[in-house]
Amino acid sequence: MFELSPYHLLLVAFGGVVILAYWLPRFVSGREPAASALLIGLGYAAFGWIPGMPDLIDPIALPKPWEIVSELCVVAGLFGVGLRIDRLLARKLWTPTVRLLAIAMPLCILAVAVLGMTIAGMTMAGALLLAAVLAPTDPVLAGDVQVGAPTEGGEHPVRFSLTTEAGLNDGLAFPFVYLALAIAASGVTAGVLTEWLWLDVGYRIAVGALSGAALGWLIGKLLFAWPGKNPLADTESGVIALAGVMAVYGLTELVEGYGFIAAFVSGLILRRQESGHKFHTQLHDFTQAIEHALTSVLLIALGAALPALLPNLTMAGAAIGAALLFLIRPSFGWLALIGTLKRGRERAVVAFYGVRGIGSVYYLAYAGSHAELVNEAELWAVVAFTILLSTVVHGFTAGLAVERVTENEEELAEAAG
Repeated sequence: MFELSPYHLLLVAFGGVVILAYWLPRFVSGREPAASALLIGLGYAAFGWIPGMPDLIDPIALPKPWEIVSELCVVAGLFGVGLRIDRLLARKLWTPTVRLLAIAMPLCILAVAVLGMTIAGMTMAGALLLAAVLAPTDPVLAGDVQVGAPTEGGEHPVRFSLTTEAGLNDGLAFPFVYLALAIAASGVTAGVLTEWLWLDVGYRIAVGALSGAALGWLIGKLLFAWPGKNPLADTESGVIALAGVMAVYGLTELVEGYGFIAAFVSGLILRRQESGHKFHTQLHDFTQAIEHALTSVLLIALGAALPALLPNLTMAGAAIGAALLFLIRPSFGWLALIGTLKRGRERAVVAFYGVRGIGSVYYLAYAGSHAELVNEAELWAVVAFTILLSTVVHGFTAGLAVERVTENEEELAEAAG
């Protein structure tokens, strides 16, 4: 009479994992980043023990589905982050972000690559790929430490720095992924480095930024200005956000620009048009719902795949992941931020809370589906371990730490407002 359909059991388990992951933290702090670690852990508990399940969704054997889902998640997340930024022209607020991107991120990539070659015995290409994959901080998982939704304010320099860094470094890590793949295919030659500099660094970054700005402006006009007496924003349909950012991303990729940069920049520029309009909040909320749904799927799948991934984790690989989170990023982040922000505690928080997550999944899945990787199993093991460690350490502490360094100034700003 009762048929235990595997498909229906899968739905029950998936729904139960998501509900528990978001419900259980309410007993402690109610912070959403805490749900990230629980999604991975409960995904392992619910699916990892099922015979054949880890191999069925193994990203090493099946990188393309992981690439597509994580790509959509990051694109939606970056657009939503761009929409959050209320104060675009506050130059002083951007100084820490520029330092983190121009100083801290390249130094972190160099340090991880050196560790990969020296203590893990990886090839130069493999070590550089690992460093590039782990370079971006996550625009989705770090939502609790970022600025508020459109028109909410709360753009304390700490929150602003963490938000804008996460918005830009997903795209800026791509040149290093391309360099690693080029070195793996052709070695280190003058031709490879020259092409990398003008194409992957120069052209693609510029096109990503310009395309995002132009298309973000165009979407804003279509939403708020054309036609003037019956604007599309009056429909209050949040799906326009998803349609707009996918068009921006796709068009930018078609002309060989970085779609991740375009997605973030288009959100920034769109936010400038009719900046007080309530439709910005609706666009943001719809985008956030999409990114949270996709993130839940990916984190649960990552947890379920852990039995297939973690056996390939070596002590050296675990040491690299831990060193990145506890030593490399905090040290270089602190160094890059000297002379910015007001207090040492603020610099320490920004330097330490570089959450690793979905962007790393995308980059490694992208590399795995476009090239034969020598150290692929070890790379996935290190990335999975680093994401798990980051979601636990950062997820359960970031919200409280950021609140403690920002609460007094934010209260004063609200009182003044």
